[in-house]
Amino acid sequence: MTRRKTLSVAAGLLTAIAISLSGCSSDAGGGTSPERTAVNAASITPAGIVGQGKNGEKPALADALKLSDADKKKVAEGKFTVGISMNTMDIDWSRLTIEGIQKTLGDLGVKVIGVTDAKFKVQQQIADLENLITKKPDLIISIPTDDVATAQTYKKVADAGIKLVFIHMPASGLSYPSDYQAVIAPDNQGNGQIAAAALSEFIPQNGTAGIVDFAVDFYTTNQRTQRVKEWFKENRPDVKIKEVGFTDTNAVGPAAANFMTANPEVKGLFVIWDSPAMQSVAALRNAGINVPITTIDLGTEVAVEMASGGYIKAIGAQEPYNQGVAEGMAAAHALIGNKVPAWVALPAVAVTPGNLLEKYETIFHAKPPREVLDACKSSGICGGQ
Repeated sequence: MTRRKTLSVAAGLLTAIAISLSGCSSDAGGGTSPERTAVNAASITPAGIVGQGKNGEKPALADALKLSDADKKKVAEGKFTVGISMNTMDIDWSRLTIEGIQKTLGDLGVKVIGVTDAKFKVQQQIADLENLITKKPDLIISIPTDDVATAQTYKKVADAGIKLVFIHMPASGLSYPSDYQAVIAPDNQGNGQIAAAALSEFIPQNGTAGIVDFAVDFYTTNQRTQRVKEWFKENRPDVKIKEVGFTDTNAVGPAAANFMTANPEVKGLFVIWDSPAMQSVAALRNAGINVPITTIDLGTEVAVEMASGGYIKAIGAQEPYNQGVAEGMAAAHALIGNKVPAWVALPAVAVTPGNLLEKYETIFHAKPPREVLDACKSSGICGGQ
């Protein structure tokens, strides 16, 4: 993806995403009305894992991580400790991932000695990792904030004899299995494909779609946007793509609104993940611009927006709780010396109003909250009511 576009581009990109996902019609945005376009989840769901690992690894599935009773006994007897270093804890994805890890490790008798939050700041994560090293855990589970800038610190982790299981992607330059023992990831390209295929249904022939992208060289988001662009090139070559980038994750709304104001021909937006998408929705709504949006990650805010028939039309969802379970299982294998596949991928999940309630429960491992149910009842567009 073109994410070197830095600051002003960053603002524009946020605006683009908010608008393209916000759905309906608008004088400013010109999207297709929801009455005319209802996305079918089955039709946009990939047949299997679309992407590969960062180093070209073929995917293994989470079933490969099952532990035998003998393995579980070894783990329990080991009295192991694990630290967790996250890039952010400010989104539902992070909370659910941590819940899955902690429940799995706790059930296996492994103690989690700390969970850190880098708040998307490289220097904070470096400090977090160095602090975790001093606590001498047997293993660290982590998602790099920047896989290049943090690489030297992750190498320190490995050199200290601490095992590593990465979330989403390994740090650059580290070797499997000597420096790290596994990567557990969603199918980011699969989720990008879902978002592109859904957005396409709102873009007229020879129309224009917008992308609001994270203008930082971050492998996970790179994969999403790469697949969105590839999908349009392969399946809708008539569509022109315009994009805007952001670097400040708290300043996406103005960027998206500015982007749509400057590009009124854009008929729909892909916004890179749910929090920037909702910032975009708020700014676009305030500006009186209504445009369909697709995004990645199912959080409660985007679920309410979708359930109400608002801007969010489709979501390519991860399964963060189940991913956390897989990370905990991979860690358990690594702790007792078992070899784990280099790249374990969980399939992408297409979420639309028709399956929102079902998928919310599957992904969150909880019933949808009252605000989602109320929005569904008011709009009448949710399946399974």
